[in-house]
Amino acid sequence: MNLPTTPRPSWILYEENGSIVPRLENRDASHLPEHDVLIQVHHSSLNYKDALSWSGHKGITREFPHQPGVDAAGTVVASDSPEFLAGQEVIVVGYDLGMNTAGGHGGWIRVPAEWVIPKPEGLSPVECMTLGTAGFTAAQSLYRIQQNGLSTDAGEILVTGASGGVGSVAVSLLAAAGYQVTAATRQEDHVDWLTSLGASAVISTDEVLDDSGKPMLRPRWAGAVETVGGPLLESILRSTQRRAVVTCCGMIGGTAISTNIFPFILRGLTFVGIDSAECPMAMKKEIWGRLATDWKSAHFDVLRETILLENIPERIARMKQGQTRGRVVVTHP
Repeated sequence: MNLPTTPRPSWILYEENGSIVPRLENRDASHLPEHDVLIQVHHSSLNYKDALSWSGHKGITREFPHQPGVDAAGTVVASDSPEFLAGQEVIVVGYDLGMNTAGGHGGWIRVPAEWVIPKPEGLSPVECMTLGTAGFTAAQSLYRIQQNGLSTDAGEILVTGASGGVGSVAVSLLAAAGYQVTAATRQEDHVDWLTSLGASAVISTDEVLDDSGKPMLRPRWAGAVETVGGPLLESILRSTQRRAVVTCCGMIGGTAISTNIFPFILRGLTFVGIDSAECPMAMKKEIWGRLATDWKSAHFDVLRETILLENIPERIARMKQGQTRGRVVVTHP
């Protein structure tokens, strides 16, 4: 493969004296791993995994220097795979991108062909990154809720962490699909915004939490897209209706839960884990196809904020402090 020599701005994270130091450098493609498809990145996004990588979380990124960014949309420049041709618009979302493989916060990425998806017809590159990993996770949650037979007239579907990337897209997708969505958030000033995305009700996260220790609570939720984990997830599992479906994709509230068997055997609860990074490619393409057609969001402009590549560090800092909402799309020079 002939690699381009043109340097492009790229964020590189260095580990220095126990701290992570980001530097914006001009780099060509020579530092990238030897994979099948070389892509010039035009847009990327910010996700919770990015905040962890930028913080030096060893469960996300083990070795530094490192080029972060778990999402990328761009153009194929060179390919050793017959599936992809120079000039083709593509996206890469998930797998090891931006974790231990150079990611979308750089000007170039080089990845296995098995990670690459042709840009779906019906979505622009910016719209693809408005969704990104967070939006795909929300869409996979909707996919699994429907797959498990939860009807739109079942009752309230709770979305936790509703102001975040996964939660906000989930509110929009579920409401558009006809579900009655209750959005839970700690951000009191986001009520009108969440309502504009389709939430029928917006409640405080504290209203969901229960520390009584009771094995089951009054049934309320017909389903949930749970993005937080920990005690919040415990409370939701104990307060579901019969035949409820609860998806789980987050851990910011804790990685461990304590529960019991009663909601599962007395109420027929279905508990579904969402693994968006390693989702099988066939399912990934099917879901992206839905996102470009019958699930296409009417709220892209409301969901996203667009920033320049150079502004990522400031946004990462705000993300870690819980001061962002929705999705942040990064435009590369």
